[in-house]
Amino acid sequence: MQTQLLQQPDYGMACVTFDQAGEQLVVESGAMVARDPKIKMKTKMRGGLLKAAKRKLFGGESLFLNTFTATEPGQRLFVAPAPEGDLQLVPMQPGQDLIIQSGSFLAAEPTVQLDTKWSGFKGFLSGEGFFFLKASGQGNLFINTYGGLHQVQLTGQPYIVDTSHIVAFSSTVTFTIRKVGGLKSLFLSGEGLVCEFTGVGTLWLQTRNPTSLASFLNPFRAVKRQTGST
Repeated sequence: MQTQLLQQPDYGMACVTFDQAGEQLVVESGAMVARDPKIKMKTKMRGGLLKAAKRKLFGGESLFLNTFTATEPGQRLFVAPAPEGDLQLVPMQPGQDLIIQSGSFLAAEPTVQLDTKWSGFKGFLSGEGFFFLKASGQGNLFINTYGGLHQVQLTGQPYIVDTSHIVAFSSTVTFTIRKVGGLKSLFLSGEGLVCEFTGVGTLWLQTRNPTSLASFLNPFRAVKRQTGST
């Protein structure tokens, strides 16, 4: 399997060229852009109903995933995420697990396993939920961002990130939730809570914050006025 990332960094798209018949790529629902007409597509709940429902409910993944299978060498598949942003190809290796934020999984080879990971009450406090997706195994994994992608190599020193800008991080890295400053900063600075990462590994961040976008657009949304009866 050969991979190429196109249209970066604003509207990233991945092109996968299969080297031989039988190669497969598991893709998030609705992410296919184009494909060779002879590539086979099968839609199913990966890992069965219970595991698929758990990933949907807790990890933000689609209940149904599409598996694309090559029927001959040289066939190409193009996939892209829903958010406007960038992509990253992560070559997974055994024992090098990756923790992925909800909504940041795009595609992976079938040899990459996905499961939900309990993040404890600190995940709830961060505003990002109790669970992340945990990717393990060996093979190509594609993650996507909202906005640009920024990669940070952590060397053991603490590193602070706004919770809504986290995309993924190595399982060797841990984090704690804390306030930006005092109570005044917590409620008036617009920053809220942050994650303080420690350990050695890789951290992927996105340059845009979907929560901030929703807050920006809220005053402009159409509101239907209700008229009282006479």
